[in-house]
Amino acid sequence: MATKIERTGVRRERGWLYFLDKQGDVSRAKMAVGGGKHGGGKPQKVAKAGVKREEGFLYFIDKDGDIARTPMARAGARRSKTRGKARKGARTTARRTARRTARKAPRKVAKRRARTTGRAPARRARR
Repeated sequence: MATKIERTGVRRERGWLYFLDKQGDVSRAKMAVGGGKHGGGKPQKVAKAGVKREEGFLYFIDKDGDIARTPMARAGARRSKTRGKARKGARTTARRTARRTARKAPRKVAKRRARTTGRAPARRARR
């Protein structure tokens, strides 16, 4: 759940992207329109807030035009639970690859011999 940090009450206009700049103030930039047209121009400061950011939070302008923050969703915590499954999948893939290369190796050797001796390699039925 997001918590409000600063009440700015910014009214939004169409065609502008509103964001929290490096100084912690609300700024806006012209949005690019389709067809390769760029937004253009320098971002404009809309409201001074001077918000100090904390690590691990996502800061945004909410629907009321105020500055809000929410904890960032980090995938690292979830990954640890499924790590065993991922390793198992990697192992089976490695085994499968090893089997394939083991099957191909004799064929490659036969082809190489045939090239040097001038004979056609013996055909083998595929599985």
